[in-house]
Amino acid sequence: MESQHSDRYDVIIAGGGMVGAALACALGERNLRVALVESREPQREWPAGEIANRVSALSRASERLLRRLGAWPRMVELGVSPYRAMQVWDEGGAGRIRFDSADVGEPDLGHIVENRVTQLALWERIEGLATVDPLCPAAIGEFSLDPDRVRVSLGDGRDLSARLLVGADGRDSQVRERAGIATRGWSYDQHALVANVRHEKPHDETAWQRFRTSGPLAFLPLADGRSSIVWSTSPDQAELLSRMDEAEFCGALGEAFEQRLGRVTETGPRGVFPLRLQHAERYALHRLALVGDAAHAIHPLAGQGVNLGFMDAAQLAEVVLAARDKGRDPGALSTLRRYERARKGENIAMLGAMDAFKRVFSNDIVPLRLLRNAGLDIADRVTPLKQFFLRRALGTEGELPPLVRP
Repeated sequence: MESQHSDRYDVIIAGGGMVGAALACALGERNLRVALVESREPQREWPAGEIANRVSALSRASERLLRRLGAWPRMVELGVSPYRAMQVWDEGGAGRIRFDSADVGEPDLGHIVENRVTQLALWERIEGLATVDPLCPAAIGEFSLDPDRVRVSLGDGRDLSARLLVGADGRDSQVRERAGIATRGWSYDQHALVANVRHEKPHDETAWQRFRTSGPLAFLPLADGRSSIVWSTSPDQAELLSRMDEAEFCGALGEAFEQRLGRVTETGPRGVFPLRLQHAERYALHRLALVGDAAHAIHPLAGQGVNLGFMDAAQLAEVVLAARDKGRDPGALSTLRRYERARKGENIAMLGAMDAFKRVFSNDIVPLRLLRNAGLDIADRVTPLKQFFLRRALGTEGELPPLVRP
């Protein structure tokens, strides 16, 4: 799609996935001129009843953001799957904990939503905004962060300029790399296998997760009775599982899950992707900011990845719009540091917590196994502690950007 306006913008966003599209909506609805640069059109249609195997567990805070951006009704129309409870247990003992939305007076704990559903609903909102130019297919080439503006060359030869460039282009962000921002982190030596499966027993709108020494295995409830699985295991095991025939895979999956939902009777296409922890040393330079996976990548065991990204988008939008409204430069480092300070600590805390969970529950040392099982049981019995965890996960408490506050 060719730009309908000049090449001068307030903000250029590299990456039109869920987080980049949400940021474009939030800025465009408040009359900032935005160029959204994306290499691939969102998928716009698919067979009735088909559910893709890449899904996200969207928190209440993310739902509030998507409602305020006007995307949620379309997402409901395309299909969202609420879950009302969560059950977690450890393969190394009898420790377990159950969370229920009724414990905190909420109708659900969140929704399992296909990534393509969220992206399409946001793009349809964007396409109704005269202030946002979706440039697709297109890719960011070279750019220069000048004192007054950022100047960007697209791969097709077009030249753009803006007061701010945002990297929302994922874990392998080209914007981050070309800006020279280093990352810290490590590979988990695990791959996640994802698929949608059918099983004998109803999932009761419950998200189930079994911690195994080789990695966690999650069953996430879908509205049609199936579950979306995320099976984290060694790269070799993930490769072996992906190549099994359907009957063999269903048997292995049911055994790994202790048949909690009866036999697994059917599986859809399987996908595999590597897991790592990664964190950018900086979220901002003069004229440049990073959001979502470009700034941080996290283990999927608690499903927090895209939720953190949406909070980044909401916070950056607030900082940029506040600067505009006060006559300040929205791309100045002094402005963008407010965004970095607001989000970096929150994200580091979540990355650290998920890394600790992964390491504690992937360890087969006997004293540690006994300790973690006792910890699960204690947390399950201490109602105020469970409620605290639930409210934090839902996004009903804590430091939240204005766009997502209750």
